[in-house]
Amino acid sequence: MDIDFLQAVDQSRDTALAAGALVPNRSECVTMDDHGLQFSVCWVAVLSDKDASKPVMPGGPRDPNFNPFLPPDPLLTVGKAGEHHNVVLNKFPVCDRHLVVARTTFEEQRLPLDLKDFRALAGIFSQCGGFGFYNGGAEAGASQRHKHVQWTPHAPGNPGLAYLAKGLPQGLPEHATICHPAFGFRHVFVRTVSGLDVDSEQSAQSLYQAFQLACRTLHLEPDEQGLLPPCNMLTDDGWMLLVPRRREHAYEVSVNAPSYGGVLYVRGPDQIDAIRKVGPLAVLAEAAFPE
Repeated sequence: MDIDFLQAVDQSRDTALAAGALVPNRSECVTMDDHGLQFSVCWVAVLSDKDASKPVMPGGPRDPNFNPFLPPDPLLTVGKAGEHHNVVLNKFPVCDRHLVVARTTFEEQRLPLDLKDFRALAGIFSQCGGFGFYNGGAEAGASQRHKHVQWTPHAPGNPGLAYLAKGLPQGLPEHATICHPAFGFRHVFVRTVSGLDVDSEQSAQSLYQAFQLACRTLHLEPDEQGLLPPCNMLTDDGWMLLVPRRREHAYEVSVNAPSYGGVLYVRGPDQIDAIRKVGPLAVLAEAAFPE
């Protein structure tokens, strides 16, 4: 793990917290078992703070005229990831060291991820490992139109694909595809060569080709404006998961990529009860497409 990079993240975090530019993360989590898969459901206070900031007053997360990445807040900016991306602390983090890797110039969020995007993400993976994800459009949980991916570290309680490991054979070759037996909705897993200590260019190429393959497998094609249908991309320790999305909310819960990574972040205890009633897998399926 690259100590210098994480030190830069932590220094930026501490400075931003002291200045009030970063909202402190506070959460209460419960675990739920659903068909042998263990999920975390976390009541995250910053999500309510995020909703409260979406005004009425300019600058809320879903204000179409507000772009927090052009330019990013200097107090939240960690540095560059290559020539085309800034690494920025998520103002409303769901966990410690929650990063946004955003394009330096504007592109629509639903434009297909390209090699530049995966190079930026792979650079962090090769140094620090962790979990990368993409919310492709509002229906997939994105609150900003400016193209970006996100990263969270491997840590207890954080999202990732390890909770699905028993249903994913480890001996598959690069770019083999498979579906998980517990997921009763449209999705595909693709084997990749990526992660901690993997050469960043090799990782980027593997991830990019996996993303293209996943889109072809699920028949996700850009529209006349070049925009992909809403989807979530998750990548972690040699796997990529792609899930086409039909709606953001299911059972009144906002579903995004970390939800498919085993952690559902909610805005209040009533939503925890709603998930417990139907089960996490039913929530994920309702937000996606039937098989």
